[in-house]
Amino acid sequence: MKSFAVIRAEDPNKIKIALHDLEHYGSMKFGSNPKRIEPSYADQLLVSVSGVPLKAKCNSAALVELDTNAGAAISKLRKIHPPAHVVIVSPRHDAFEELADSSELYPEFDRAFEI
Repeated sequence: MKSFAVIRAEDPNKIKIALHDLEHYGSMKFGSNPKRIEPSYADQLLVSVSGVPLKAKCNSAALVELDTNAGAAISKLRKIHPPAHVVIVSPRHDAFEELADSSELYPEFDRAFEI
């Protein structure tokens, strides 16, 4: 079963590195191109999924559909330690259906690094 990864960070470069880490070091397959989402929405998703109050707001956020089930994604995530906060949203979370229905509406996240 598919899942989503919500990536939150201080800046877009950390998101880009985290996406790279998920693919290369975590061997996760993306079901779609990463999407840019509003940082406040990512913060809201974190609170919804984790059930704990927000400690710090993010300044940049992305969403990507994973072709990896949630359990395997979480297990792989624990081993790679990306430089951003990654939240795995599985079908058991209330936010999953909302993300599945609206994920294609978000603009693509620009993964190119600026030099």
